[in-house]
Amino acid sequence: MKIFISGICGFVGSNIARALIERDASVRIIGIDNFSRPGSEVNREPLRKLGVHLIHGDVRLPSDLEMNAVDWILDAAANPSVLAGVDGATSSRQIIEHNLYGTVNLLEMAKRHRAGFILLSTSRVYSIEALVALPLERNGAAFQLHTDGSLPRGVSPAGVTEEFSTAPPVSLYGSTKLSSEYLALEMGHAFDFPVWVNRCGVLAGAGQFGRPDQGIFTYWINSYLRQRPLRYLGFDGTGAQVRDCLHPRDLAALLWQQMNDGQRAVARTINVSGGTASARSLAQLSEWCA
Repeated sequence: MKIFISGICGFVGSNIARALIERDASVRIIGIDNFSRPGSEVNREPLRKLGVHLIHGDVRLPSDLEMNAVDWILDAAANPSVLAGVDGATSSRQIIEHNLYGTVNLLEMAKRHRAGFILLSTSRVYSIEALVALPLERNGAAFQLHTDGSLPRGVSPAGVTEEFSTAPPVSLYGSTKLSSEYLALEMGHAFDFPVWVNRCGVLAGAGQFGRPDQGIFTYWINSYLRQRPLRYLGFDGTGAQVRDCLHPRDLAALLWQQMNDGQRAVARTINVSGGTASARSLAQLSEWCA
């Protein structure tokens, strides 16, 4: 099997590449990265030693994606910050070019090669207003759903399902990923190649640098370790709001199943790591750090 991974030198892409090679040494992996994110260059040489063919290129440039046929394309390249486009550090045009136009170019590549396509999307596609409106109650150091009354569509005591509202606002970041989802599913249907959309929760683990844009878990642990000032914001300021957590190696196990699924024409959208079983609040995380 020949697999192409965009953003391969990022935290997620590099961990997935390693996990796939460990699972099946016969897998051939080609990866592209523009090394725009600080720290991504540290993964270059270790991946080369594993036999990964690396391309220094940019998914926003169609000419950088001109290559021989592959079996699967894994879209792991993105600006992952929910504040992208609104924080003053990046423009809205930049996040659209990275997260949407780059996906369009990869989809054209899938169309050209009749390759399977897997999009790493995000739980940020769900409506902010609908999420904030959910009835919550405090249970120890974490909020949980108040289930005495009726819950909206797509919500159960186990968490949010794929049927939950994606109505705006979802953030500029979330809207680029949601647009990418629709395009991927439509192009897969129109041109008959398999598509999977994985809406990931917070991806975290060793190899991240503890920056805010990489997710709250590693940032919190890194800051706590170095005794940097931390404070809880919103939701009564006690740190009871919860988030789910997923390591890319566990995600790789799912990707392997998807790439080996016999129903190649079936497009599916899946919440990955969602639900209460993998969720922790910041207050609980602080207790763990202590």
